Amino acid sequence: MLVHNWRAVMKHAWSVRLMALALLLIVLEPVTNVVAATWVSRNIYIQIAMSMASGLFAAAAIVARIFVQQKISGELNGKPPAER
Repeated sequence: MLVHNWRAVMKHAWSVRLMALALLLIVLEPVTNVVAATWVSRNIYIQIAMSMASGLFAAAAIVARIFVQQKISGELNGKPPAER
């Protein structure tokens, strides 16, 4: 079941934004590995950096998910309008 204001959540929630960044890094990781392999003989540092960055964005999204964001929740504090 979707939350009552799912469109606002998709537009403004930091957890969604951070997960989108993590997804972008996960998708770009193989591309950067191929490009780095042609320029640098040992691209292990680039692989580690990309993996760490995507993991940090995913962890930040988990943390962002539990905090109330006034722009989305307003005075509801995450409760549906019927429970006010």
